[in-house]
Amino acid sequence: MSQQGTKQRVDDEFIVDTEDCEERERAFRERGTARPITVYGNPVLHKECRDVTVFDGELARLVDDMFASQRAAEGVGLAANQIGVDLKVFVYDCMDDEGVRHVGVVCNPVLEELPADRRVLDDSNEGCLSVPTAYAELARPDYAVVRGQDLDGEPIAVRGTGYFARCLQHETDHLYGYLYIDRLSKRDRKDVLKQMAEGTARYETVPNE
Repeated sequence: MSQQGTKQRVDDEFIVDTEDCEERERAFRERGTARPITVYGNPVLHKECRDVTVFDGELARLVDDMFASQRAAEGVGLAANQIGVDLKVFVYDCMDDEGVRHVGVVCNPVLEELPADRRVLDDSNEGCLSVPTAYAELARPDYAVVRGQDLDGEPIAVRGTGYFARCLQHETDHLYGYLYIDRLSKRDRKDVLKQMAEGTARYETVPNE
């Protein structure tokens, strides 16, 4: 069985990431150690990460630490570069707009281009553990499909709607060197950075030199 524990497919394509969420998340987290979060300005956040090419125990341990770090920071998604690791992998523990919980791991994610009829924009507030205490409205499609690999290197596809779709897009962006504030207007980005400067993160962060 995959270490991710989500081999079952829906329609022979999408993984099932809504079953046994509590048990799976706890298993990852309890094996891991929480690490401090990198914040805006740290170089690892502003460049494309390296592809995952080795699917081994070291990768599994990284994912365990990512789940522990995500829980410690009270996040719903976390990319590897947010704990300083230059690899294309993210984890998530996120509710969708219907209140359904999704838990999983994606390596080497690629966001699928949506057909025009599926690009319904949602301009809800967005925040980021790497931009602590700051939020801004950002229009994103309310449906997303991400394709990548699981912890065994097997192909997977994950789909989400609403808030979970936003999470999938947000975390994939991270691994290609983009934070959500990079998609804001200059004025809104300035406001977000001001919010961040005036706030105090509720979790441990890596200070920028």
